[in-house]
Amino acid sequence: MRTKIVAGNWKMNKNLEETETLLTELSAKLPDTDAEVIVAPTFVNLAAAKESLDSSIIQVAAQNMHYAENGAYTGEISADMLLNIEVDIVILGHSERRSLFGESDGLLNKKVKAALGKGMKVIFCFGEELEDRKSDNHFSVVEHQLKNGLFDLDAKAWGSIILAYEPVWAIGTGETASPEQAQEMHAFIRKTISEAYNNSIADAVSILYGGSVKPSNAEEIFSKPDVDGGLIGGASLKGDDFVSIIKAI
Repeated sequence: MRTKIVAGNWKMNKNLEETETLLTELSAKLPDTDAEVIVAPTFVNLAAAKESLDSSIIQVAAQNMHYAENGAYTGEISADMLLNIEVDIVILGHSERRSLFGESDGLLNKKVKAALGKGMKVIFCFGEELEDRKSDNHFSVVEHQLKNGLFDLDAKAWGSIILAYEPVWAIGTGETASPEQAQEMHAFIRKTISEAYNNSIADAVSILYGGSVKPSNAEEIFSKPDVDGGLIGGASLKGDDFVSIIKAI
């Protein structure tokens, strides 16, 4: 059975005090669940988050990392730096990294390999823009991103990959892909992986939905057979909302 996962991407939000307050609230209210729960605070609060969650099942992820081990990369963070504070999960390829910071499929492929080479888990994000959806090009865009970002990996590497499908037109807009649209794309993703590798890998990889999931729609989205959880943005910044989404899984 595939792992169910609810991950909260906090983006550039929450100072240290706010981070610790929210983590304390989440730890206190966390329901009994078989799902993995992950939070991704800003870089400067990762170490504090690890310390705060020392006795909790909630895991901590980074929002990004560089592919190099060290060097003249001002403002960047390496895998070794994350591992040094016991953070071994990283989000790569988020739509904002792609669109705002120009991260290409080739660059993301290098980052993925760097993270996997250090024994980290990767939450790999991908998804189409609104114009791709309107022109019925969304399947080919997603296939292209998967192929260029991941399909040269060894089969065994997929044990450390979590996928997060993000319809970009449904991030921070209040719009959400219908549960049927989410299922359609997740099934396509699984089929694409099966064709590139095999059914075993395709059936085992967790595919999260990342597009304006909130308490009011989480249960219906999560009920779809190929949706294994969510990468949550804004709703993960509010304790009660995030807990409600965790309960929905």
